[in-house]
Amino acid sequence: MSIYGQTIDEALQVLGSLRELEPAVDVAAAWCVEALAAGHKLLLCGNGGSAAEAQHLAGELVGRYTVNRRALAAIALAADATVLTCIGNDFDYERIFARQIAALGLPGDVLVAFSTSGNSPNVLAALEAARNLGMRSIALLGSGGGRARELAGCALVVRHAKTARAQEGHQFLIHCLMDRIEAAIAAEGAV
Repeated sequence: MSIYGQTIDEALQVLGSLRELEPAVDVAAAWCVEALAAGHKLLLCGNGGSAAEAQHLAGELVGRYTVNRRALAAIALAADATVLTCIGNDFDYERIFARQIAALGLPGDVLVAFSTSGNSPNVLAALEAARNLGMRSIALLGSGGGRARELAGCALVVRHAKTARAQEGHQFLIHCLMDRIEAAIAAEGAV
């Protein structure tokens, strides 16, 4: 079988395995809807491709996904190079997200963290910072979920060891979350 065929088979296997996450996706979506409906925000973080996934979700929330509705408050914490390099230089790279959560996070907000390993020190610090502030946290993880699985209030673990397959699963889960969030918010009728 070709690499292309193997990749398709792996991707289909990953997508099929996500059926088991439906109850957790429902919880994660409900937490997001509850926060956004109450005027709170989502803070999103991740490294590399996971940072891109966080920015993708922020774009869907602030902009739109499939329907016109009111803008939803979401901040991708990896998007501001000045803040990231300031914190990394003056404190430590491990604190780049936790420091922003300390500045921007409030009880009632939700942290959405992405990590294919579940062991990124700065993501773990972000989850701890959110917990310390009384924020709920959702983690989209890969492989076995790593240490982040235990720190997150709601863990969505794509059970695949390859980063690419985990990220493809995360993209699917982002859209599943948006289906539920946007339907609930659009039902409010505000654009």
